[in-house]
Amino acid sequence: MASEPALEPAPQDYPARVLAPGQVVDQFRIEEHLHQGGMAQVWRVSRLDRPDDPMPLVMKVPRIMGGEDPASIVGFEVEQMIMPLLKGLHVPAFVARGDFTQAPYIVMERIDGPSLRPRLDAAPLPVAEVVDIGIRVATALHDLHRQHLVHLDVKPSNIMFRRQPDGTLAEAVLVDFGLSRHDQLPDLLDEEFTLPMGTGPYISPEQVQFVRNDPRSDLFALGVMLYHLLTGERPFGHPTSVSGLRRRLYEEPEPPRALRPDCPPWLQELILRCLEVRAERRHPSAAQLALDLQHPQQVALTERAQRVRTSGTWATLRRRFAAVGAEPAGTRGAAEQAQRNPIVVAALDVENAPAALLDMLRDTVRRFLHDGGSTRLACVSVMKTARIGMDELTDAQGRSRHVKQLVALKHWARPLARELGLGDGRLTFHVLEAPDAAEAIVEFAQRNQVDHVIMGARGASALRRYLGSVSSQVVAQSSCTVTVVRAPAE
Repeated sequence: MASEPALEPAPQDYPARVLAPGQVVDQFRIEEHLHQGGMAQVWRVSRLDRPDDPMPLVMKVPRIMGGEDPASIVGFEVEQMIMPLLKGLHVPAFVARGDFTQAPYIVMERIDGPSLRPRLDAAPLPVAEVVDIGIRVATALHDLHRQHLVHLDVKPSNIMFRRQPDGTLAEAVLVDFGLSRHDQLPDLLDEEFTLPMGTGPYISPEQVQFVRNDPRSDLFALGVMLYHLLTGERPFGHPTSVSGLRRRLYEEPEPPRALRPDCPPWLQELILRCLEVRAERRHPSAAQLALDLQHPQQVALTERAQRVRTSGTWATLRRRFAAVGAEPAGTRGAAEQAQRNPIVVAALDVENAPAALLDMLRDTVRRFLHDGGSTRLACVSVMKTARIGMDELTDAQGRSRHVKQLVALKHWARPLARELGLGDGRLTFHVLEAPDAAEAIVEFAQRNQVDHVIMGARGASALRRYLGSVSSQVVAQSSCTVTVVRAPAE
């Protein structure tokens, strides 16, 4: 246990804590009961020491009534350790916690939007909604993985959404970290229990084999969710035993297109990739999955995309024999996995940059990609459009300017693709139409969880010093690393 055993009684000796509106726990007043779960109850609370603080709050209190599942007690301890370390829009803001020796609780921000759970009852959902959910959740997961956390209990009831001022839904928020693992904290669940931890339909194959430090486990759970939201069926049913969980080590799910004929092949490709038994066959990071969901036309299709039936009894038997005694390939931790598989943007002015600068950019990208991992390279060019008035969409010869820039991007990247073997969706091309090139690049980088932008800068001039160059604006506004390559003297 995280706390000192000598200082607290055994869990079964705790009296049941009966809360009611109007009670005060430390500096918080109990206002309203919101939810009763199997392991905890949730109350709306107000803060007495900061009555003017506008943040709405909830208090999560564990069920400690004697005879409770010990894992729920340990899980609450885990959540108390993890939540203070998490920041950002994709988690509830942590406010306070109460120790088990007095009154165990966690006070956190109340998320004003709904959970994803009701949409599960409405499945199958429109394809566009399934894709939108996938993008939002994958983006949230990548943020958690970069903070050293593997959630390990990704499911609709643990996903909520923030609301924008106009009432529309915004960022996905992950809640309930009782089964999670943090790279920098002791894994109490792994130390104290010998059964797979998670929710039956969503547990990944490696979790069944007691591996708890692979962030790609969360991608498996997201794949299960997307499959269910798309088809109305669970890919592996609802197992309630370890033997039932182990079936996913060798049994294939029915292809989504067999249940939902209007499922696009690219979406089946991504969902079945998430559901691969071997974690190394899934996307290397949640950010790369989110990028594919946002750019379906660039998804590299394999035989997964064309399946309309499972591969049959004999293939299942072969996989079953292969699974006996098989050990999953391990990973060193969530943050390292995300860092080893970054998204890199090469931002090019393919129409105006001198050839020498384009060559230098290619050499810089080549050196970066030689570092290994499964880096995703996104080649980006901005097609300038008018803020007011009509845009010229064709050149003097009547050719599409958009297609012309796309072809130029591919021509620039061809030596890199050939030399570094950038296949299987690791190389994508994006022509952004926008009046402001710097703004478009920064927005693309933020929306797609980009780790590194590599771009060029031409020689200095009085006009550039006065207006500010595109590269200087990107450096100033980006939240990721930006490398600027200077062109030779002109």
